[in-house]
Amino acid sequence: ERFINVIQKKQWRRKKLMAILFTPPQCRTFSSPVFNNHVAGETIPSPHSLKLKTSSAENWCSRFRSKSLSLAFSGALALGLSLSGVGIAEAAKVGVNKPELLPKEFTSVIDVAGFLSDGQEKRIAEEISDLEKDTGFKLRVLAQNYPVTPGLAIKDYWQVDDSTIVFVADPTFGNILNFNVGASVDLDIPRSFWSRLAGKYGNMFYWKEKGEDASIEAAVMAISSCLREPVGANNCAEVY
Repeated sequence: ERFINVIQKKQWRRKKLMAILFTPPQCRTFSSPVFNNHVAGETIPSPHSLKLKTSSAENWCSRFRSKSLSLAFSGALALGLSLSGVGIAEAAKVGVNKPELLPKEFTSVIDVAGFLSDGQEKRIAEEISDLEKDTGFKLRVLAQNYPVTPGLAIKDYWQVDDSTIVFVADPTFGNILNFNVGASVDLDIPRSFWSRLAGKYGNMFYWKEKGEDASIEAAVMAISSCLREPVGANNCAEVY
């Protein structure tokens, strides 16, 4: 009986591994952590349910993305499509909703972690305002140290939609840069851009040497430059 149990456990582990390996590549790219795609609380389908057909993969990815906003905000940081690779899957399972941490007056930059000076917040907010006027895309920045975060409350506060990029700066799990990208933005900006951005300015060596504020400002300027480029095969090929 014990021998049979061991075999069953091995078979279960093998199926679980196969399910991860056969996750559609277009979805796996963002399944690292935080926004990063954990996605928190999401159960990875088995190979049998996926059937490895293109249509099945696309349908699964569609459901994956449709849940990204709610899952991301419930974890407060990581945003279901985590493009950075910082893992907050477990943390994101614990929903956070603290509207009391939100500023009374609207602002595109919320710093509950104290990473930014008043001058830096102002500069970033001005850059975001100009970017929205020029491109129509809405960049929103939340600096936090999980679990001290407004969490779910930012979704309604910022009226997050398909044209919104939510940038969560949180060093808790290593890489400080985490992004949740709206569907409209996803059509114009290569997904690899977000991973490269997190790799350049979000890695632990960078923000520990330069400071969290430097990582945040550098990322905002890189996003602004990217979104202003003409849409094409080579747009956002470089992270400035």
